[in-house]
Amino acid sequence: MATWCRASGEGTLLDVVVQPKASREGIGPVQGERLKVRVHAPPADNEANEAVVALVAKRVGVPKSAVTIASGRTGRRKTLLVRGLAPGVVLARLGEGAGPPVG
Repeated sequence: MATWCRASGEGTLLDVVVQPKASREGIGPVQGERLKVRVHAPPADNEANEAVVALVAKRVGVPKSAVTIASGRTGRRKTLLVRGLAPGVVLARLGEGAGPPVG
């Protein structure tokens, strides 16, 4: 199991690093111990956080309300909680974009 994706009492915790104002939105690759998430939104006014939640929710097939920021709301390094899904299911739904580390 990937170290950035682990079980929680409520579902799955994902350790991510966010790249706001990216030219392309996407998820992956893994950088160090975190999954990279790129969003178009700027970091101001919580826009990047909302974009990260929406992108991850869409990719794993859950409503946006099932994905919350468990820690790191004001930084690039965040831990997301995906409620109601086991880590294996989340990894399978993230697919190829969440592959092995780069670098």
